[in-house]
Amino acid sequence: MPAPLTMPARAYTRRRRQLMRIAGDDAILILPAAPERIRSRDTHYPYRQDSDLLYLTGFPEPEAVLVLVPGRAHGETVLFCRERDPDREGWDGPRFGPEGAVGAFGLDDAYPISDLDDILPGLLEGRSRVYYHFGRDAEFDLKLIGWVNRVRAMMKMGNKPPHEFLELGHLLDELRLFKDRDELRFMQRAADITVAAHQAAMRAVRPGIHEYELQAELERVFRASNAVPAYGTIVGAGGNGCVLHYVANDGPVKDGDLVLIDAGAEYAGYAADITRTFPANGRFTKEQRLLHDLVGDAHAAAMAQARPGVAYEAGHLAAVETLTEGLLRLGLLKGRLEKHLSDGSYRRFYPHKTGHWIGIDVHDVGDYRLDGESRLLEPGMVFTIEPGLYIRPDDTSVAAKWRGIGIRTEDDVLVTRDGHKVLTDKLARSADEIEAFMASARTP
Repeated sequence: MPAPLTMPARAYTRRRRQLMRIAGDDAILILPAAPERIRSRDTHYPYRQDSDLLYLTGFPEPEAVLVLVPGRAHGETVLFCRERDPDREGWDGPRFGPEGAVGAFGLDDAYPISDLDDILPGLLEGRSRVYYHFGRDAEFDLKLIGWVNRVRAMMKMGNKPPHEFLELGHLLDELRLFKDRDELRFMQRAADITVAAHQAAMRAVRPGIHEYELQAELERVFRASNAVPAYGTIVGAGGNGCVLHYVANDGPVKDGDLVLIDAGAEYAGYAADITRTFPANGRFTKEQRLLHDLVGDAHAAAMAQARPGVAYEAGHLAAVETLTEGLLRLGLLKGRLEKHLSDGSYRRFYPHKTGHWIGIDVHDVGDYRLDGESRLLEPGMVFTIEPGLYIRPDDTSVAAKWRGIGIRTEDDVLVTRDGHKVLTDKLARSADEIEAFMASARTP
């Protein structure tokens, strides 16, 4: 097993400095940690840190607030977090505490979270603009308004409260869209783990198995590699593969079924996202192969657009045209190509887009359009390419031989200076490659 990866403290420092430089010296930026979520009664969901706080600090604990104060003489980066507590740590595990957090995460200062109410109003004084994610946490919104009002109430004493409140995402989302060298190491590790998990599922599949057994194979590989699922694993056999967000994963896998698996590992906060569709018995039928090859052609058409200077949506448009041409050729659509493209009638078989940004969030932040136009791809962007076709089992408008076939092929793609790199390229993709892999996996 490869050695664990660690994010260097200088990477977090560089990101915070970049963000503060954009915000300006008269701003203050406030980022609370994600709250813990109750699953039932006194049982919590596994904790997952707020993605922005993770990006800027790597700090993993709840009940924390990061405050960035550009140009502050006594330190620009301040964290409020829980104090050490031997009794609670005996139940929940060790805490960094303010003293430990400073050294571990390269911060200028840290205070107990219980001091936030006393200290934050003073940090707001003299700052004209507040950057914050309004509307995410109603309780914290009210606290922030209260702190600003306390500063405002002291205006007669010369205090200057902020007068402008801005959405933090306008600055931070754009930074997060471009992955730095350190982030790409983590994303490649997440991709490699995900490839291994999909390979394990392909080895394990056989007619008579259940979808949840394949899910168990995938997620065993995730955990064995110190990763967790980046999202709800999708394992859809037969007609279940036509349900885009199918997560029940409780159906049987029958001889002759295709199995669509959409699953990705999250490694140290960074996500991968892969979809493959393969035959339960190791061999595609004629109709399954025809549609799988068509999705492969659309995947290749979109991939050819993955290079700097090309509009992001060009990949989607190329995939749509390829799929629609193929559907006409196979007789699943009738009429003229231009009409189907213009009226969107192809969407009955292909209802989603061809990809999304990926990073700390599996559907990562970043604008897809700028000034109403599709933005141009640039080096450092990472996105998925995932065309598919879904012919529902109850679609009586097509011949019975096509019904119940759902196929999607998805990879994670980094835009480089001279083209692209497929982070997930080690996993069999074409029908021939999939059949060959499955045959070799079943050879004693």
